[in-house]
Amino acid sequence: MDGNEDGPLRPEGFLKRLRARINRGDSWLTRDLADIATRGKIDEESLDELESLLVMADVGIDTTGRIISDLQRDLARKELNDVDALRAGLRRSLLAVLEPVQRSLEIDTQRHPFVILMVGVNGAGKTTTIGKLAKHFQDRGLTVMLAAGDTFRAAAVEQLQAWGDRHDVPVIAQQSGADPAAVIFDAWEAARARGIDVLLADTAGRLQSQKGLMDELVKIKRVVGRRDDSAPHEVMLVLDASQGQNALVQAQKFHDALGLTGITVTKLDGSAKGGILLAISNQLQIPVRFIGIGESAEDMRVFSANDYVDALLADGREA
Repeated sequence: MDGNEDGPLRPEGFLKRLRARINRGDSWLTRDLADIATRGKIDEESLDELESLLVMADVGIDTTGRIISDLQRDLARKELNDVDALRAGLRRSLLAVLEPVQRSLEIDTQRHPFVILMVGVNGAGKTTTIGKLAKHFQDRGLTVMLAAGDTFRAAAVEQLQAWGDRHDVPVIAQQSGADPAAVIFDAWEAARARGIDVLLADTAGRLQSQKGLMDELVKIKRVVGRRDDSAPHEVMLVLDASQGQNALVQAQKFHDALGLTGITVTKLDGSAKGGILLAISNQLQIPVRFIGIGESAEDMRVFSANDYVDALLADGREA
């Protein structure tokens, strides 16, 4: 991953892949802003068309309204006199939404272990994200342990153990159907005994509407806190970007139940509607820790608002 204590590296390769993969399909993300300028100038009609494109790209009604209001003020001040000015104004507005949630995950090395509870719905890429995070923390010189808290799917435990074998990371697991809270509690004790820096705890993928399963997550969080009242130190939601507005609903429900402290957005390569990250950031203000654009460890990076906005505004020539 970044391998840098001072901040994320921004290799040209990743930014290029981000631009290329997020800009798929016919959406505002790939359109040259010159296409929405009518009669060679920027006017209210131009902003109306941009508003529609933003909504279609899953930016959401409220967030779109905020962005368009910013641009209307620029227009009233006669600051949107050409396409370059529109691009610059849009860039400022997008950064204003995303920069407040650009907060990297800092590991408190005084905590042994620093517990990260990973949550999310089925298919979001949660277990794969755990494997990538294990590599990320190892690259920073931290020791890692994995807890196989998804005891309902044998395949989930096997997948986690495969990641553990790949990176030489211990995995604590029990038999299928075991109490997930007990598994994670046992993992905490093992990590504590071994002086492990980071414990990444997997949980069963679940729909946010399934109250019983959400209650189980609340129980896990409570049980982990019995030995360390500051744990879990991070409750990270893994979101599938291709879910669009439903991803915002998921984030809200998980946040209401658990008090999320971070989000990782996956599968940005599978959808042209990367605007959902703007909607989530504007509505919930939860820190965005990482973004993913593919399956390999190199396809996940610490979130950079600057890079993300550059990718959103890239036209075909830049991608």
